[in-house]
Amino acid sequence: MTDTNPPAAQEPNPEEAERIAARVRRLMLISAATTAVAIAAVMFAIVYKVVRSDGGGPAVAEQTAMLPKGARIVATAVAGDRLVLTIDIAGVTEIRTFDVRTLKPAGRLGFASSP
Repeated sequence: MTDTNPPAAQEPNPEEAERIAARVRRLMLISAATTAVAIAAVMFAIVYKVVRSDGGGPAVAEQTAMLPKGARIVATAVAGDRLVLTIDIAGVTEIRTFDVRTLKPAGRLGFASSP
């Protein structure tokens, strides 16, 4: 009659056990190195985003805006990311807005009296 039971597991000899332990150590080192590289990549991405963001520091913009002859600035204000100027041009009031970061004109609102 044939024996259908699987053979009993044999104890590995000391040399084979040492090879298996060395292989496990090598795999653990590879895993640890991969994890360290991944963590470093994430940290680099976070630092890069913080440094390169628009809110990273104040932007310096310098520009000279030309007003019509005889115009004078009545009031200034900052609203969100806009600089708002109220201008009096020969008795007519006008509001001009500029982007705070670039100082580019963003809008113009004129007022007129109804007849």
